[in-house]
Amino acid sequence: MPKANVFNMDGKKVGEIDLSEAIFGIEPNKNVMYDSVKNHLANCRQGTQSALTKGEVSYTTKKPWRQKGTGRARAGYAGSPVWTHGGVAFAPKPRDYSYTLNKKVRRLALKSALSSKAAEENEVIVIDGLKMDEIKTKAFKAFLNSVGAEGKALVITENVNENVIKSARNIPGVTTTTATILSPYMILTSGKLVIDKAALAKIEEVYA
Repeated sequence: MPKANVFNMDGKKVGEIDLSEAIFGIEPNKNVMYDSVKNHLANCRQGTQSALTKGEVSYTTKKPWRQKGTGRARAGYAGSPVWTHGGVAFAPKPRDYSYTLNKKVRRLALKSALSSKAAEENEVIVIDGLKMDEIKTKAFKAFLNSVGAEGKALVITENVNENVIKSARNIPGVTTTTATILSPYMILTSGKLVIDKAALAKIEEVYA
């Protein structure tokens, strides 16, 4: 059964905790994780790219010169794609890149991402009572360093915690989320997972 170290807000180790085998102990499915990350990135695309076709550029339709006898290549229209400033052949137009994945696939991808983290040593860190009495970036950064989560980290709380969010938002590489808003992309692109003990219980309850 996978285990994780438990720390308090002072950065002291206070014990270990068993992680759910059904969520943190499965064999990671790399294909499903790839599909999930690809889906996330596709859904993030704005799809606002646009270019003019040769029928949309503002040029006269008069033939530049006569067809034969000039020694130059044949030309029928100054807005042709082969001319500078002409229209674009197969021009990109605004479109929606988003698509959905099957619910079972999304859940398997999340469990695979969590399991891949749990399989690595000290990548999952559990905090007994993750909270901040005031908004203090320096104090929160010192806390992360004390539990070994310096650098990139994903901080997971049970519910929206304004003090934690605002304390962490100016720390490079550190992002925050709640137990019910998790994605494989967030997990796989983060360094350490810093999880509140109450949030861990909710994760195991919701995704088991």
